[in-house]
Amino acid sequence: MIVTRHISLDNDCIQKMEPYVEKHKGNFSAAIREIIDLAGKNNEVENISAIDNTLFKWMLNETDGLLVPDNVLDDLINPNLINSMGKLEEQLLRKFSELEWNVDLSLKFDSDESPSDVVIEIKGAPQKIRFVAGMMAQYLVKNSPDSSPLEITTVFNMDGGIRVELSKSNKKEGNDSLITSFGGLNEVIQAIKSRPVFWKSIINGHLLSNYNMVTVHRNYFEDLLSGKVPMGEITIETLAKKPLQEIPLKEMLSLVKEVYETSRVVDRVEVDRENLILFHNYRNKEVIDKLKASIITLLEANGHLYDAKSTANMIVLTHRPDVGIKINEIVDNLKISNSRVDQDLIMFMAFLKGLKNIPDIPVSLSALGKRIGVSLMQEYEKENNIKSWEQQNFRKALEIIDSKLHRESEWKADGKNLLYTIKKCNIVAEGNTFDSYICRTIRETFKGAMNYAFGNRMELDIKKLLSHGDNCCEVLIRVP
Repeated sequence: MIVTRHISLDNDCIQKMEPYVEKHKGNFSAAIREIIDLAGKNNEVENISAIDNTLFKWMLNETDGLLVPDNVLDDLINPNLINSMGKLEEQLLRKFSELEWNVDLSLKFDSDESPSDVVIEIKGAPQKIRFVAGMMAQYLVKNSPDSSPLEITTVFNMDGGIRVELSKSNKKEGNDSLITSFGGLNEVIQAIKSRPVFWKSIINGHLLSNYNMVTVHRNYFEDLLSGKVPMGEITIETLAKKPLQEIPLKEMLSLVKEVYETSRVVDRVEVDRENLILFHNYRNKEVIDKLKASIITLLEANGHLYDAKSTANMIVLTHRPDVGIKINEIVDNLKISNSRVDQDLIMFMAFLKGLKNIPDIPVSLSALGKRIGVSLMQEYEKENNIKSWEQQNFRKALEIIDSKLHRESEWKADGKNLLYTIKKCNIVAEGNTFDSYICRTIRETFKGAMNYAFGNRMELDIKKLLSHGDNCCEVLIRVP
């Protein structure tokens, strides 16, 4: 039923209605009907229109880096529209027109249903188009069918607009790309909201101390308290989502910078190609030496050898691939021959002394010792089909290492612990020139073998050393 009414409108009201009248080609009644229909269906338009433009821009800026909650996204854009890219584009254009956001949007796709490639192009005010681009990308990633899941491959800022490209991938990659491109703060905000008291205390602590607090992993702190050299590998492996040995050097250095700076273990880390400079404010030399040993050990576990020099407030780490290559040669030689380890060590020592600009020879020798210990254990493990290391097969493996070192040793039980004694060592035999560096390397060989077999399950306590004038080397292996 059509009801006719006479109404009077002032010029201001008529001017506001002009876009609707023009849209309906001068049909005033149709324009009035659309205005009434919009008022009934879209309460959100009324709410948004009531927000001051400056306040609205601030709200958009503050939500940058956050994804729209799924239930809100479903209310804004019907999930069923994913079945047709054409209808989705048409509905969105209508939606943004109704919201009066002055956003120009276009979708390009290779298939109307289940597309493998989609391009979103949006033009308009910078704050609005960034929000719309994120919302659109989130909609497509979230609702794309399992048979053709979409991933964000490129986000490109163009003149007056933004372009988002999506391609077929898998759900995990799609969700990861969404976080990377538009939801960088999502996890942070959720964490803060879940434990606001905790995070407020942490933030206040850093602010009040002018960022002089140190935040480290519990295992790192435990190593510090026990007098060990902490590495921090757990945090780095967690961030990299792979074992330390599988992290490429470039990525490793970037992670070292991120972890050491954000934990405040050091003030700043500079990466210069394959070298590192750590800036700090520590005054105690023992602390600086332990920090230097920690980063060297960490990089060594990653498969790279570094020299380190300390100054008043810097630790300069220089990559030494030449030494690493030589270590690999020696280790490979031991795998395929019956050569004597001690002779290889003496030759390696001569090699190091012939190098220039290598101030820390013990570091290189320690790295070699650990690598030899690990390599010999791996070979024994392979040849004897070892699935897990126990005291018995570990002792047998050590007999092979001793034979390569031409030394005599014995094992004794000391309660639940083991006492390992070296009675005769070729390195300190009569007629040989004793070198404490090489002796240290042999000890690192033992440590490398033990750490490979048992990790943190066993601890080593050195009781006696031939190099210190004792009549034997005696090591107590503490079994937890």
